[in-house]
Amino acid sequence: MSAHETRMLLLGAVALFEPVNGYQIRRELLSWQVDRWAHTNPGSIYHGLTSLTGLGHLVRHDLVDGGREVAVYELTESGRTELERLLVEALEAVNPYERSAFTVAFSMLPLLDRDRVLRSLTRRRVGLERTVAELAATEPGVAPPHATRSMLLWLDLAVAELAWLRETIAEIRAGTLAFEIGDDWGWTPPAGDPGWQMTTDREKYRSLLGR
Repeated sequence: MSAHETRMLLLGAVALFEPVNGYQIRRELLSWQVDRWAHTNPGSIYHGLTSLTGLGHLVRHDLVDGGREVAVYELTESGRTELERLLVEALEAVNPYERSAFTVAFSMLPLLDRDRVLRSLTRRRVGLERTVAELAATEPGVAPPHATRSMLLWLDLAVAELAWLRETIAEIRAGTLAFEIGDDWGWTPPAGDPGWQMTTDREKYRSLLGR
């Protein structure tokens, strides 16, 4: 996974749960199995938070919670600007051979408003339609047989993504796919979900920060 994608993943996680401590971010991202599909290991999460703080995209608050010290993170204005840039770029850029950036951005969809998402996904659809046409137009015999089979796999995956994308855009336009924070998603986390504790901790951190 590229440094840009890791940056987007960490900035997005902080934006979703801020103020949030490093352990909570690590636990949440590992619950998404980012170590499998995003190749992000636990150690790189802490290193990334420190790096983003140094760049001015995050602010770190060192608090005392119940007698123990805890580092709590929030986005800065430059962090929000950088996150939106990364999300929009990843949603719109089509790469039929690598979809990690898009997967990260789509998992952060609640951080963008519906109109912005529709614009970006529509641009992706146009780019994907062009990619499908180019892959389908590849002349037989221009590559060795095994390479040709690889091209057919890329084409099949692009066609499948295009069908999924058209359906997703239609659901967003119809309002059947709710994703914005504050919308009724028709879904509630189970009782044992760590998110409930994160919500409690968020309010506690805000109180400690005088919010």
